[in-house]
Amino acid sequence: MKIKIINKSNHPLPQYATKYSAGVDLRANIDEDIILKPLQRVLVSTGLFIELPEGYEAQVRPRSGLAIKHGITVLNTPGTIDADYRGEIRVILVNLSDTDFVIKNGERICQMVIAAHEQAEWVEVESISDTERGAGGFGHTGK
Repeated sequence: MKIKIINKSNHPLPQYATKYSAGVDLRANIDEDIILKPLQRVLVSTGLFIELPEGYEAQVRPRSGLAIKHGITVLNTPGTIDADYRGEIRVILVNLSDTDFVIKNGERICQMVIAAHEQAEWVEVESISDTERGAGGFGHTGK
């Protein structure tokens, strides 16, 4: 699949790290370091603009290395970029650790996955079918 991209950053285009990678890493495109304090959140620019085809979205997800090593995650995981959005891709990061984290220009801050999706046509009814599970949720199986 080909996706149009404008790169206003000074970093290379996002690339898949391995043959079977689902996502590409996005990099911070900032003029100066950002010090992200514990429990603080920040909107980080990437300098990237994309044009997705109809029926697709881009999902912005945390990088597992930043999460486990530093407690840094994407706040609205997964963040959704709709096919009709034409603004800069910016990422909401939050520091869930107890120490400051410094975001540097070029830092790989998240990953982005391109995914197909459908739009539902809602059919309003008075009842829906019953199942064995029913309304059970939120750990109801005890597992």
